Amino acid sequence: MTNTRGFTPYHNVSLVRVRIHKKAQNDIPQCPNRKVVGTGFTIVEMLLYMGLLSGFLVILTSIFLSALDVSSESQTFSRMEEDGRYILARLTYDIARSQAVTIPTTLGTPANSLQLTIGGESVIYGISGTNLTIASGSETNILNSFGSYVSGFTVVRLGNPGGKESVTVDVTLTSATQRPSGPEVRSFHMTQGVR
Repeated sequence: MTNTRGFTPYHNVSLVRVRIHKKAQNDIPQCPNRKVVGTGFTIVEMLLYMGLLSGFLVILTSIFLSALDVSSESQTFSRMEEDGRYILARLTYDIARSQAVTIPTTLGTPANSLQLTIGGESVIYGISGTNLTIASGSETNILNSFGSYVSGFTVVRLGNPGGKESVTVDVTLTSATQRPSGPEVRSFHMTQGVR
């Protein structure tokens, strides 16, 4: 039995099924406003992207925080160096222009204060709390900044009896900023003679 198209239905059963399937698809009404989008993310892909993004954020945050720590330590070190240089420069200037060293009184004995006579006026360096102060007349000034405090101030008188007076000064500064390994501590040393 042959039909008009030239094939027998029993020999080409699969071809008949394909034609019927295509005809059934064409009979399904299509919505004109409905767009079929072939792109999208599955929940697994979204979770994977979120996990990677959170990992990158954690790494970037740790890098940022370590950069802030390095910046803070650098500022602390600079502040301490600046305070130390200023204190030593002020001491050098005042000792060089003084006429006499009144305290410490004896040679080789350490003291926690320095008293100079400059132009007939007494100038006293000493520790007040955690600050190094200079008192001249009725005026008292703090020499270190708010970012550091003086944890040690030692003055030793040097020289020969009746000779030129000179002193050696040791100043220890400690930072007010706390690092994970502890505060920054810097020691400064100078020796200066009167004119």
